[in-house]
Amino acid sequence: MAKEQKEVRDLQEGNYVIVEDAACKIDGYSTAKPGKHGSAKARIEARGVFDGKRRSLSQPVDAKIWVPIIDRKGGQIVSKESDTVVQVMDLETFETVTMEIPEDVEVEPDDEIEYLEWEGKRKVLQ
Repeated sequence: MAKEQKEVRDLQEGNYVIVEDAACKIDGYSTAKPGKHGSAKARIEARGVFDGKRRSLSQPVDAKIWVPIIDRKGGQIVSKESDTVVQVMDLETFETVTMEIPEDVEVEPDDEIEYLEWEGKRKVLQ
């Protein structure tokens, strides 16, 4: 698993975090003041990178949390199997993989794309 640990206080909007074993991108980050007997708490609102589900998390700001190391890669469209499934060749390793593309993305063979990869999951960027 490609991940590292960070303190919750070091996170900010736009960073990635692992919530419920899913890689998520932080949409909202807020902190509450420390109470009489406790430490400050952070509330994190995030959206899954690969599944799009909304998740939230509340942790003390000095707690450690897992952050995924998501690779951004370049690829070239080899062929279109359907309107939503394409064959992509990685431009570094020349490995060919099949992946789904979002419906709002138009690609043709020989187009170059960027995609995210983490633990065997892949997502084409718009």
